Amino acid sequence: MDPAHLDQIRSFTGGKPIGVLERQMPLRKRYHDAPGAAWVIDRAHTVDAEVPARHPIHTHVVCGEGIPLDIPVSVHAAVGGESDFPCPGEILAASLASCLDTAIRMIANLKSIELAHLEVRVSLGADVRGTLMTGENVPVGFQTATIEVDLKTERTLPESHLNALLDAAERSCVILQTLRAPPDVQIRRCLGNIGNP
Repeated sequence: MDPAHLDQIRSFTGGKPIGVLERQMPLRKRYHDAPGAAWVIDRAHTVDAEVPARHPIHTHVVCGEGIPLDIPVSVHAAVGGESDFPCPGEILAASLASCLDTAIRMIANLKSIELAHLEVRVSLGADVRGTLMTGENVPVGFQTATIEVDLKTERTLPESHLNALLDAAERSCVILQTLRAPPDVQIRRCLGNIGNP
């Protein structure tokens, strides 16, 4: 992890313990009173300033508003890229893993469950013949998704409590629920030419 990013996270771990409930209560009241205030939009965008648009196997994406993160991206070697940087599928897997991880952390905090260890592993599987248009009736996209959660608590708790924690985290994980019930995706196109006619 980038030392500056780690320092930002550590700035929250060294002081008073964070209470999710005390952070969320004013938000819950606000969203109850003004439901429109609960609408958020997360964004990311690619940038072609450092990786020219004509280069076919790499790009550069920027995500985050507070401390934006620059991520070099590679096309997967299975479809002609290098796999030298994260590919878009790995970034999707990272998004799912991190969303479920933080959902578990927040709900554990709300339920006063002290976590000793947490690791979320996501595996997404795709038959790349679909995207290469070489297999008859092979869909484009991931066909398998597996999530493994390795969770340990400081105190011994009944398995039913831990399962309730994970069930609640699954229900509140935005990325997981988006994949289970995807929204209608709209694409706006801004087309033109730069060169001479």
